[in-house]
Amino acid sequence: MALSRPFVDYCIWGWDNLPRTVLMYYANFLSSPEGYFHTVICNAQEFRNSTVNSDLHFISWDNPPKQHPHLLRLADMQRMIDSNAPFARKFPRDDPVLDKIDSEILSRGPDMFTPGGWCVGSGKNGTDPCTVIGNKTVIRPGPGAK
Repeated sequence: MALSRPFVDYCIWGWDNLPRTVLMYYANFLSSPEGYFHTVICNAQEFRNSTVNSDLHFISWDNPPKQHPHLLRLADMQRMIDSNAPFARKFPRDDPVLDKIDSEILSRGPDMFTPGGWCVGSGKNGTDPCTVIGNKTVIRPGPGAK
């Protein structure tokens, strides 16, 4: 979920009582963070038309659905890529699929940051291109934006 600055300000300052009311309502829910912002944005007059009906995640649910999604593994890799979703969940800790995503999709080596437009190092011979940082206020595509 990506939240706009005006919406986050609204949730913090709550010029009407909706954010606080919804927060109190969700206080005793299991996994309440997964529903709080969705509920506020869809019920706030000022923001309800600013939503996109996609959570941008690849999620594989068990059938019949359980409380938590299916754990994604190497066998799910091609389905994740084919979905074109920029995010995915849920992964087992230290699963090989995470290393494959790092190396093949994010072009990231072990113990390295994901290279972005701010990384101006050469990255030759397996060195981390993010050890040399350019202007952090300039936004330009990184190597993954092909």
